[in-house]
Amino acid sequence: MAALVLGGIVVGAVALATSGGDQVTTAESANTATSTATPTASATPTAEPRQTPAATAEPVAVDPAVQAQLNYALAYWTDYNTDEYGVVTGTDCVNFTSQALIERGWIMDEAWYASGTGSDFDFSSPWVSSTAFMNYVADSGRATALTDDQRDQVKLGDVVQFDWDNSGDRDHTAIVSRIEGTGDDIEIFYVGHTDDTDYRSVDYAITEKHPGGTAYYWSIP
Repeated sequence: MAALVLGGIVVGAVALATSGGDQVTTAESANTATSTATPTASATPTAEPRQTPAATAEPVAVDPAVQAQLNYALAYWTDYNTDEYGVVTGTDCVNFTSQALIERGWIMDEAWYASGTGSDFDFSSPWVSSTAFMNYVADSGRATALTDDQRDQVKLGDVVQFDWDNSGDRDHTAIVSRIEGTGDDIEIFYVGHTDDTDYRSVDYAITEKHPGGTAYYWSIP
């Protein structure tokens, strides 16, 4: 792995705020679909100083499909795309991750889908729930599970998930937007909705924001 890998547009050439997780039951889905509020055009950025990629870093070749995914995520991490999708109020992280995967080239199926915009929004559980998404990806074989000890295998555009309380469920989902370092000194950053961020450190998330939490990844071919 290169010493520095950047997300978004390559140099030289889109966290859950509460501790309750983002699980959505069938009944909750129906309620959410009718009560979703459209956010303002610009959400409040994260409180801690935001790190941005170093302008002097060497360019890294990124697959065009992954670049499209990251371009979408970095364009809509605060300016929500309500013209094409609905919003899951308070727990929009998987919805946003799913949108970006569509930009990457994933196709909806009978288990993972969404339709509608704004408050008129219908969706399946794996489209909006972190634990349901975990189960869907595992069953579908669309990606390979990695632990946080396998950071050397994580790539830009992979999906990162968090278990804040180590219960076995997944509480938050986002997209890997930046990778730095090598060997035992790899640091991973992510972009996502719900506690909106574009380059938040996984280490910060599991040691300061949610101390004791655990990160997992889905490596996408």
